[in-house]
Amino acid sequence: MMISSYPVGLDSVVKVKYRERSHHVMANDPQVVVDKSKENDVNIKTERQPGEPTAAFKGASWVALLLGASAYLIGLFNAGMELNEKGYYFAVLIFGLYSAVSLQKAVRDKDEGIPVTAIYYGISWFALIIAVALIGIGLFNAGSIILSEKGFYGMAFALSLFAAVTVQKNIRDTEQARAQNK
Repeated sequence: MMISSYPVGLDSVVKVKYRERSHHVMANDPQVVVDKSKENDVNIKTERQPGEPTAAFKGASWVALLLGASAYLIGLFNAGMELNEKGYYFAVLIFGLYSAVSLQKAVRDKDEGIPVTAIYYGISWFALIIAVALIGIGLFNAGSIILSEKGFYGMAFALSLFAAVTVQKNIRDTEQARAQNK
């Protein structure tokens, strides 16, 4: 349980308590409980919905996505390669991020019984395979990049793809949990 204090006047403070989980309180609707023995204390319970990822997991996913994409892009900005080569690696990152999220959505929709056409499902898989192949082939054939830099780009690319899938999954799980508990 987390307790935060907020000043509400010149000489009074409101103490706010947050609990981990309950099935009867909406995440966006805090409950105010006044304890008669402590008239100056107000308890606000902000609860996570069943099926909703924790705030820590959501935060870690966003941090991983920003870290992976930022590292990749900063490395690309500082690289001593031609502008067209930088553009290639940038386009592959954007293509990879989009294809990973699209595939995750198609797989999950299919698993949940939401109609997904075979062509879209196939294109989603094909696009992700092509994105991974393009980064692999590009790094393998890059003569101007040293081996440690190639590994750096590969790992930043992989981190970005996995984090993008996780962020998209968290957003969808949060929306579903809130919609089910309204």
